[in-house]
Amino acid sequence: MSKIDTRKQSTEVQQHNREQAIRLHLKGLSRADIAEIISVHKSTLSEWIALYNKGGLEALKIGQRGRRTGDGRKLTEAQESKLKETILGKYPDQMSLPFALWSSTAIRSAVETMWGIDMSHRTVCNYMKRWGFTPQKASKRAYERSDKATQEWLEETYPYIKKRAANFNAEVFWGDETGVSNQCQHTRGYAPKGQTPVIKTQAKRLRTNLISAVNNRGKLRFMMYRETMTSRVLIRFMRRLIKDTKRKVFLILDNLRVHHSKLVKAWLEKYKEQIEVFFLPPYTPDLNPDEYLNGDLKQHIKASSPAKTQAQLEKKVLGHLRRIQALPQRVMNYFRHPSIQYASSGI
Repeated sequence: MSKIDTRKQSTEVQQHNREQAIRLHLKGLSRADIAEIISVHKSTLSEWIALYNKGGLEALKIGQRGRRTGDGRKLTEAQESKLKETILGKYPDQMSLPFALWSSTAIRSAVETMWGIDMSHRTVCNYMKRWGFTPQKASKRAYERSDKATQEWLEETYPYIKKRAANFNAEVFWGDETGVSNQCQHTRGYAPKGQTPVIKTQAKRLRTNLISAVNNRGKLRFMMYRETMTSRVLIRFMRRLIKDTKRKVFLILDNLRVHHSKLVKAWLEKYKEQIEVFFLPPYTPDLNPDEYLNGDLKQHIKASSPAKTQAQLEKKVLGHLRRIQALPQRVMNYFRHPSIQYASSGI
């Protein structure tokens, strides 16, 4: 009978064979017979018996197979912990590295700078995969942004607005302006390798502007306009907003200069019983859920066929916004983003 390479058997089968061999050995069977019954080499059987004689059945237990945790790794546990802490807590330029984000090249440079270890791209990727890190598109954040002001907004200002809105039975809306063009960058499309897809577009630049407001109950209000944003355009929108809403309106806007104009302030003072305006900290678009409406709209425009006329462009924008208006859950989903969850409940 041909002998079996026990290394290819499962751990459970190997352990069973070892223990069966010892039982047969204790019954007085010869080693040749036992080796024939279990289909192992006599030398292997002799090793098992030697282990048993030295330490009993405990000595026959099979240990962990394959590499032990940490075997063959470039970094020690302490170095791994330090590298993770660095990636999560610092930007590359804070370590005098010429990179904006933690790419594999940046991580390799950091490891070499910190410990003089030359780590391959593949090894870096293996570490990142093991730690659950994935390459992701970065969100932009202005240098001028104040972390202190942002924290104050989240911990003090917005809770105050929320409490005040509850006292006045007011609805809180987040507003923003954006523009949509027929020449915005379009999404990718499949084509044979080396043959770039072609999109036929109108050479003349077409554009329409939009001001909108959303709340965490799924409401969307918007107004399209062709001129630039002015105090009068903003007032026209706010007038429509309070007319459409039976309750008092609390409107949260960014710090566009026109939002602070004398004309707007005078109008707000006149209608202060119907509307109040509050302002996000400077350079914090990620705290405004209406930015996610803008992204939703532009993604739709990019994916659809390019508009050839001003009327077509406006029809595309209007049609998509009306579809969103009919889907309040879609609007509420904007508030599920981690940066917006502070505004997802109440009011």
